[in-house]
Amino acid sequence: MRLHCTVSGDGKESLVFLHTGLQTGQTDFLFQQDYFKGHYKVYAPDLRGHGKSFVQDVAFSTYFSDSVTDLIETMDSLGIEKVHLIGCSLGALIGLKFAKIHSDRLSSLIISGITSTRPDNWNVLCEKDAANQAAMLLDEQIVQYFSQLHLSDWKKFLKESIETDWYPFEETGEIRSIQCPSLLLVGEDKAHEVMGVIEYPKMNENFHVAVVPFAGHLVHQDQPLLYSKIVESFLNKIAST
Repeated sequence: MRLHCTVSGDGKESLVFLHTGLQTGQTDFLFQQDYFKGHYKVYAPDLRGHGKSFVQDVAFSTYFSDSVTDLIETMDSLGIEKVHLIGCSLGALIGLKFAKIHSDRLSSLIISGITSTRPDNWNVLCEKDAANQAAMLLDEQIVQYFSQLHLSDWKKFLKESIETDWYPFEETGEIRSIQCPSLLLVGEDKAHEVMGVIEYPKMNENFHVAVVPFAGHLVHQDQPLLYSKIVESFLNKIAST
């Protein structure tokens, strides 16, 4: 499916932002979209089941592969040959899957908010997330906000993420096949995400890493300017090589 997408900027190179779960291209990475639009053509799609990219049903068993197909179809329909792909959390997982299949369509990959190896306390972390998500569904203001934001059944999407062991550790734990220049950013507050900083460069020489202080899972929101400066430095570096 072709994803709903907003476009800004007029640069020669294309930069695509993939948002986090339950957000959209119009609610996430806003600081970064504004920061980079002066030098890049910036695309902000709504991932399937989010915002205006409506689907009747979301199946977690095929969600990531379906999302990769969505991105390819969207790029082709917009006439985009290659992009710098930037994603966080859900968007980063899709970006990682995309890079394994379509490295030839990427100028670079920039990801954050992912866990490379299943932590020993993963079940405890999932229980905390499930409790937080269940509380969201009981808050009328939150329900009203997300219901206005998404055309698809976001509550079903959220419930499936609570009830299923959906996290693709088979994808995050193996990144050797990625051929494009890549950058992993992590917030220092997320110890299980910081492990990727140690593991990824050992697995793949294309990966660069950065630990961002005073930041957690959503690095780009916790430290928007610092995150953008690091990404900018990375993009400038690979442009000069």
